[in-house]
Amino acid sequence: MSQHVVFLERQSVKANVRRPDCATTYTEYDKTAPEQVVERLRDATVAIINKVVLRETTLAQLPRLKLIAMAATGYDCIEVDACRRRGIALANIRNYAVHTVPEHVFAMVLALRRNLFAYRHDVEQGVWQRSEQFCFLSHPIGDLFGATIGIIGEGAIGQGTAAIARGFGMKVLFADHEPPKAPGVEFTPMQQVLETADVLSLHAPLTAGTRNMIGIEQFRRMKRSALLINTARGGLVDERALIQALDEGLIAGAGFDVLTVEPPRQGNPLLDVRRHNFILTPHVAWASDGAMQFLADQLIDNIDAWAAGRPQHLVT
Repeated sequence: MSQHVVFLERQSVKANVRRPDCATTYTEYDKTAPEQVVERLRDATVAIINKVVLRETTLAQLPRLKLIAMAATGYDCIEVDACRRRGIALANIRNYAVHTVPEHVFAMVLALRRNLFAYRHDVEQGVWQRSEQFCFLSHPIGDLFGATIGIIGEGAIGQGTAAIARGFGMKVLFADHEPPKAPGVEFTPMQQVLETADVLSLHAPLTAGTRNMIGIEQFRRMKRSALLINTARGGLVDERALIQALDEGLIAGAGFDVLTVEPPRQGNPLLDVRRHNFILTPHVAWASDGAMQFLADQLIDNIDAWAAGRPQHLVT
């Protein structure tokens, strides 16, 4: 069967994307505005998207659409139930960032735990140069060896983060949570993780049950010396509660690679945080060159496997 494949957000994948073997026609658009979606997908049987929103009202206007191929792992921009009702398959990308995201987590952890930004600022301001001692110990420095990391989300990226943590000699606790858990993982009650973790790293999907799972109540339970790292989804954390936690010293610092709305064209309170103990990066934890090419290859593999009657990585 001929497939009409349309890629709505080609510029979101900075890698070589080969044409699907199954495609009779293949069209790419660098980016697509909401009002352009229906017209561009009108004849498509396969849509490749990253962040374009596809809800019931839009899907109802696309009777030929049979597969949505995500150029990402997350699919909160898709109304999954509407896809099921309409017989539209949904495939996402799996395990492409199992190394690069955990590495980004620990880049943030090390910078915060060792107060690198504060020390760099001291050097830039000439503080070290005026010191009477050969080293200037103006900020605390914490080891990772012997510290405890709490991980929320025990998928491939959470497991990758745990592997690096164990290499540093850290104790790893996986927090008991919903959705369903991976087999063979021993869980610790969430409250215990909050109260004992020196580093709390989030690797859960954004769902109705996980939205704002970390708020002011959770911050108050955490150690005053703890770090919060979020490389998953911005909506997992109440952002204003995070600012309050930093202002009140409820935690020692935080590293975020995600915000509730991306890009933050209308602003975001975290953009205005100017502190040595807060790091914000623009959703790049996943985007190493190797991970990006892995994603691009699996994206097209997903389409060709589905067209051949051997679907893989289906959400629905």
